[in-house]
Amino acid sequence: MATKIIKRQELSFWDNTYLPAVALGLWITSKHFFKNMLIHTLHCMGLFKNLSGAVTFQYPEEQRPLSKRLRTRHRLARRADGTTRCVACMMCETICPARCIDIVAAEHPDPNIEKYPASFDLDLGMCVYCGFCVEACPEDAIRMDTKILDIAAYSRAQMQLDIKELSNPRSSLLYKKP
Repeated sequence: MATKIIKRQELSFWDNTYLPAVALGLWITSKHFFKNMLIHTLHCMGLFKNLSGAVTFQYPEEQRPLSKRLRTRHRLARRADGTTRCVACMMCETICPARCIDIVAAEHPDPNIEKYPASFDLDLGMCVYCGFCVEACPEDAIRMDTKILDIAAYSRAQMQLDIKELSNPRSSLLYKKP
């Protein structure tokens, strides 16, 4: 197999100074600044309300609006009787590319339900939030719709969620100090 050698074009004096690139960047930034300044000034006067300018959200005091299909922290759905919907089929564990889900199955006392998860552990530190586990679940037991974005912890051990924390995601936020 032959290797094709491509010669780079020599940079001119102006290209070596980077002045054209700096000027272009300043022009683009200035264009956005003055356009948004004009639009917001017109909005203050009550004009051109249909035009939208750039908006800054003062995070964390002001939360950004979330998309309906945003994948956030996991939760396990429950049945009407309060038990988890998971039947320990291991499909989410099998499809997970990060291998962050660990399920131990046990026999369910109800003969209508074959198995249940004796333990369901999920390591958020390894999770890539791909959503494959949600798509693979035949029982719609695992969901990523909690709207919890602030997933932080002081240690790796706090990033590992068990079945109790996955069943009640709002009660076990990860801000606990060790």
